[in-house]
Amino acid sequence: MSVTIIALLSLTLLGLSLGLGLGYTAKVFVVEGNSLATELSDMMPGTNCGQCGLAGCTAAAEAVVEGRAPATICPGGGTALAQSIAAKLGITLDLGGLADKGPMIATVDEAICIGCCKCLKGCATDAILGASKQIHGVLREACTGCGGCLDECPTGAIGLQPLPQTLKDWNWAKPVLA
Repeated sequence: MSVTIIALLSLTLLGLSLGLGLGYTAKVFVVEGNSLATELSDMMPGTNCGQCGLAGCTAAAEAVVEGRAPATICPGGGTALAQSIAAKLGITLDLGGLADKGPMIATVDEAICIGCCKCLKGCATDAILGASKQIHGVLREACTGCGGCLDECPTGAIGLQPLPQTLKDWNWAKPVLA
């Protein structure tokens, strides 16, 4: 046998045995989480923007299930998400102090932007385009309107504006049944 075939067979056997070992270990040492927290986390936007003060949507969902946080914890989800979470948990919800501005998108004022790239660190979805000493822009499809970039910008060139409705994202309102 040639050296190439021996090397190929040994690497194949090594990969197969390590893969089977990892698969067996994953089955034996499985960590089961809270299924309700997983469902709530799936309902949240999933951008892990940190507006809620926690380390992502999974941590926020766990805090809501444990009772450490209210159902209105996610500013990005707005009132619709808060109502869905309250319905899922079977709790009453007071939305009097929560204003829902609707979907927002970040915009960059090109006259003020100095190209410092500090806003790139604050964007959880990498929606801001630009390089050092160049004007930055925002990818509309990727921006979730979380506002993480607002605090990072030293010149105030970034602002949030309501997402304009287009034919692509416009929906009919559900009819009211009498």
